[in-house]
Amino acid sequence: MTERRNEKDAMGGEERGRSPSGATPIAGELQAGPLPPNGRWSPRRKQQVVLRMLRGEPLDALSRELGLEVYKLELWREKALGGIGTALKAREGDPLKTELDRAMKKIGELSMEVELLRKRCEAKESLQRRRSR
Repeated sequence: MTERRNEKDAMGGEERGRSPSGATPIAGELQAGPLPPNGRWSPRRKQQVVLRMLRGEPLDALSRELGLEVYKLELWREKALGGIGTALKAREGDPLKTELDRAMKKIGELSMEVELLRKRCEAKESLQRRRSR
């Protein structure tokens, strides 16, 4: 009990591991609150806001807390959900990609072989020139 009281006192009345809103922070949570004028929102910070919306936090409360318009929060959520759809459409083990990778590997091997053979031919030509003198 005294440890818990000391944690609250050390945190300025807030319990350690809890944000001012009372929600448990996510690992690596970024600073809360609005940005300064001309501040930029990083993709990571936007992601944290979208995750809070998807967990069910009210848009109007988030809007007030972060100093953002509701339409912007809704736009971020729609973009995030669109990105999820795109990521889920990607197929693993695509046979065309596998074939393309195999062909690119073969092209690389043949290119190296041609380069080595050219150097070998150039070396033989230079030796033949030296001997003829």
